[in-house]
Formats: sequence, structure tokens, C-alpha cells
Amino acid sequence: MTMTSDTALALIKLVERKAPEYLDLLTATTEEEFESAFQAVLARVVSGLEQNSRNFVDLDENGLSAAVALGLSIPGLTVTRETHSNGHVDLTIEADHCSPPRRKLGEAKIYNGPAYHFKGLEQLLGRYSTGREGRGLLLSYVRDRNISELTKALRAAMDKQKPCAQQGETASNALNWSFSSTHRHSSGENLNVCHVGCNLYTP
Repeated sequence: MTMTSDTALALIKLVERKAPEYLDLLTATTEEEFESAFQAVLARVVSGLEQNSRNFVDLDENGLSAAVALGLSIPGLTVTRETHSNGHVDLTIEADHCSPPRRKLGEAKIYNGPAYHFKGLEQLLGRYSTGREGRGLLLSYVRDRNISELTKALRAAMDKQKPCAQQGETASNALNWSFSSTHRHSSGENLNVCHVGCNLYTP
């Protein structure tokens, strides 16, 4: 069947209605557009984890990250676990149809204070990242109460200690309990990392 301009337009409108996240990822032409589209997908996945936190209470970091990988795997994104990049990365996220190609690395930790979070940041930036990837992702699975105050305390600790050659202070992010930071990488590039808290507290 030959696709006419009318059928192509109808297909685009259908995708826009049924899978807007996919269309936004597919049509992103800048890093900012791609990150905005990715954040929408990530927000849905994190919200799903939080709404089902009681079902995940027995999962460790690997199990939770496997659930995240499944949730992020939509048309346009390939997400793999323990892919090798100077070590076994928790999450490798590749945009299948972007030009230029886009690749993100993610590390995930069950939150256990700033020092443990810094360890995850060091793994992500100091070990796994080559400097060529897009914005890094550091997920915190928070099983303690009051994720809001814990996130504020973590930001304050980062802004005071400046781990991993942090450049300036952390910045607010659109997602609840999340923020971003910029770090000088060994490649000489400044790399941005998005820190995202996932509220898995179960009373």
C-alpha cells in the first residue's frame, strides 16, 4: 500500500493521540527536547513504582532497576541492564531513531544517606561514563519516610561538599523530589546528572 500525505498525516495524528511520548522522543532535534520527552516517560515510570510500592517491598536494587528498565522500554527507547561501559551499568538507555544518536547511563541506589548517594555518583561519572553520553541519571529508591526533607538534605550536602568535581550548586528539576547537578568529567566536559527520588516508603 502506498502511503499518501493524507494517510501519513492520519498516522502521525494517531501516534500523537495514542503515544505522545514516543512521538516527542522520535521528533526531538535538540538535547533539551529529548530530555523533556524522556522526563515525561521517566515520571510515568517512577509514579507507577510509587503506586505499587507494597508490591516491591522485597525487591533489592537490582529488582527495582529491572522494573524501571521494563517501564522505560517503549517504542523509541531501548533500555538494557548491566551493559558494559567500563563496568556493568545499572541502566543503559538508547534512543533508537534519534539523529544524532542519544545514549544515557543510569545508576540506582536504595537511599542510605548522602555518602552512599555520592558513591553512586562516583560510579556513574568516575567509572562508567566516557563523557560522550547525554545527561546521566541517578535514581534513589527511598524507603524511609519524609522523602521531601531527605531530598533537601541531600541537595544541601552536595552543595556543601561538591562531590565529583561538582560545578556550582544543584538546580531544581520539574519532577518532585529531584534535582540536577553539573560535574567536571575526566574528559574535560561538564556533564549534567539528574537525581531522581522515588518514594517507596510503606508504613
